[in-house]
Amino acid sequence: MSAPTPETDTTSDSTRASLEALRTEIGKAVVGQDPAVTGLVVALLCRGHVLLEGVPGVAKTLLVRSLAAALELDTKRVQFTPDLMPSDVTGSLVYDTRSSEFSFQPGPVFTNLLLADEINRTPPKTQSSLLEAMEERQVTVDGTPRLLPDPFLVAATQNPVEYEGTYPLPEAQLDRFLLKLTVPLPSRADEIQVLTRHAEGFDPRDLKAAGVRPVAGPAELEAARTAVAKVSVSAEIAGYVVDICRATRESPSLTLGVSPRGATALLSTARAWAWLTGRDYVTPDDVKALALPTLRHRIHLRPEAEMEGVTPDSVINSILAHVPVPR
Repeated sequence: MSAPTPETDTTSDSTRASLEALRTEIGKAVVGQDPAVTGLVVALLCRGHVLLEGVPGVAKTLLVRSLAAALELDTKRVQFTPDLMPSDVTGSLVYDTRSSEFSFQPGPVFTNLLLADEINRTPPKTQSSLLEAMEERQVTVDGTPRLLPDPFLVAATQNPVEYEGTYPLPEAQLDRFLLKLTVPLPSRADEIQVLTRHAEGFDPRDLKAAGVRPVAGPAELEAARTAVAKVSVSAEIAGYVVDICRATRESPSLTLGVSPRGATALLSTARAWAWLTGRDYVTPDDVKALALPTLRHRIHLRPEAEMEGVTPDSVINSILAHVPVPR
């Protein structure tokens, strides 16, 4: 395979630079979560959704709010609780006594970036209220479909599934998320930096005071999506993606492997990553770079493998080590 060469299109370069500036801008509020920032940008480029997993207090909510501020996107937050109803998310018909008619009151899902906080603390009925919005980009209330804004991204946070009071997301809903990003505890140096910022007066509820400013917007995002759609994929790369996904279906550690939807998701995220790194074609390294966040939530471990300490990431890494890489 030929060596990577930078694109020469100045418009594409300018658009890429504005999206790369997001990392610096978000870094004014969030310390040490560059992989999660990159994953959110990839999801926006692919018109996908993101599941953020981490223990409480690692800045998952702040990360999403900072991204919305840096992209100048409308954002709304829903705290998912056991008593939350589907209409609390999608909206409902309300009777107007003055006009004697029912009118639709949009729910918080009508936004560009929906933060679904602690999504696994609400029962499956309310979790499923997001399925149509995530897949069809619309909400149907009383038989009438209503389109959602564009861009539209659901960034759902969840506590690790072993925590008390959680409802694990069903496979059908997990598969609707393009990426599952883990938000780890910070390193010692990063945690010291967090405390130093707070000691100096940093207020996570006031992003403007923290210096977070818009560095891109919907126009740049649309231009970037157009550029990503032009990234070429060879037959060898397509075969490599398929071989990885088929290997998950044959793994003795899994009861559920990656579906064809997962294969198309991996190809999409690899194309976005290739463009972000300055190329107009996909390499095997692009596929490997996005394999974990794109596939880890689409496979299901056998109970005996889980008891032996096997993890989804370890299964995927083993598959990547054994599937032949195209030359």
